[in-house]
Amino acid sequence: MSHVLSEETHRNILARIPHCTGREISDWLRTVEEGPALRFEEKVSWLRHEHNLAYGHAKAIIHEYDLRRAARRL
Repeated sequence: MSHVLSEETHRNILARIPHCTGREISDWLRTVEEGPALRFEEKVSWLRHEHNLAYGHAKAIIHEYDLRRAARRL
């Protein structure tokens, strides 16, 4: 399954995560940073099972993490 979302869809999901989870995106990104080094879908599964997140939320968090990590390398 592709993990590419439209920019608008991605931003809309990210905007809902704090309300749905009670945690800010920055908190989730730190959680991913401190978590195990896995591939994309494995990270999504890890977030879902370890932190009881919905698939779409976990996927959006990992996607955002990857986007920010790639931007830091530039």
